[in-house]
Amino acid sequence: MRTADEQGFREFAVSHAASLRRTAYLFCGDWHTAEDLMQASLLKLYQAWHRIEWRDTASGYARKVLLRTWLDEKRRPWRRAEQRDGEVPDVADLAADPDRTGERLWARDLVHAALLRVPPRQRAVLVLRYFEDLPVSEVAVAMGCTEGTVKSQTARGLVALRAAVEELERGAVVAS
Repeated sequence: MRTADEQGFREFAVSHAASLRRTAYLFCGDWHTAEDLMQASLLKLYQAWHRIEWRDTASGYARKVLLRTWLDEKRRPWRRAEQRDGEVPDVADLAADPDRTGERLWARDLVHAALLRVPPRQRAVLVLRYFEDLPVSEVAVAMGCTEGTVKSQTARGLVALRAAVEELERGAVVAS
């Protein structure tokens, strides 16, 4: 790779690695797997960097590579049997009202646990639409499908997420 291309890739990787890792975490629910997915995606991007002529949209291409890497990883047989029951790490929010912090942490953990129960493609659409705040057209490009498919997967994903939240809330009430 030419020096200018390599420098451009390094700048891109430094500025986008944290965002890719966070998105990967929302896809898979595990920080270690998210780190692996982010690194595998950056490796694939590095190998194709000289072919990427439209560097203005490289972040969209990176999200697409990350999504494909995650979906490929989900298809691997040894991942199917693995259960993710770990705790979500707490992040200190110093600006938060101490009385409301517990409520927010509970709601965040509830939504995250419910999100992990949503089927993978629907989860991917929800993460890209609502956590990455991408428009339907960009999600369609990232997932390699039509805008109509994105809309239907979003609707189905929201129904599945709502059902998972209700199921988890019922379980919390019964456990109390």
